Amino acid sequence: MEFDMRRMAAPDRYKILGSTITPRPIAWITSLSTEGRVNAAPYSFFNCMGHEPPILAIGMLRHPEDRFKDTPANILATGEFVVHLVSEAVAPQMNVTCIDAPPGVDELALAGLDTLPSTAVRPPRIATAPVAFECRLHTAVTTGPRQAIILGEVLVAHVRDDAILDAARHHVDTPALGLIGRMHGGGWYARTTDLFSIDRPQWSSWAPEHPEAVARATPDGAAVRDD
Repeated sequence: MEFDMRRMAAPDRYKILGSTITPRPIAWITSLSTEGRVNAAPYSFFNCMGHEPPILAIGMLRHPEDRFKDTPANILATGEFVVHLVSEAVAPQMNVTCIDAPPGVDELALAGLDTLPSTAVRPPRIATAPVAFECRLHTAVTTGPRQAIILGEVLVAHVRDDAILDAARHHVDTPALGLIGRMHGGGWYARTTDLFSIDRPQWSSWAPEHPEAVARATPDGAAVRDD
């Protein structure tokens, strides 16, 4: 089935994107308003986009009232925020913080969440989150009316102690974090417990074992050289 996104209404485009680009990691973001009020909200149009410098990207959609949501408004105004990853253990609290509460409601208090001071930025971090990245605004790209991509440079990373295998070598026990991802529809999520591994191929060993594939992929059918 072909869908012409150029001719579809925005909610229908969202359905196609949100139902197919899965699972998506969840950026559970804390930020501060210019008045110092704390905001917390989850975003799943999110991923890591580099490490030199370390960059996180979050897609911020417009508020139904045709304004920026509190999180992007705070980030654009202050330039600071904290991105947390979500484990299954804190999923219920994360879900509470995405409630359509009126302005002035403290989502952290609503969800019964404690915070800890950050090291390099002013917004606090959520104490029970397994991973937290303290970020400074790197670039904001306006992609539509009240819609933006926020690029944040990670200044400090916090990883739960019991998930560290070797601190000196920076080895993390990723399965121990129990992270979840966003799936399709209104409230579907995925666990990260059903895993499989595929070794990345190396041309020097893979090509000689697959000469027919190399012949198909080489314009002149040149033989594989061992050099």
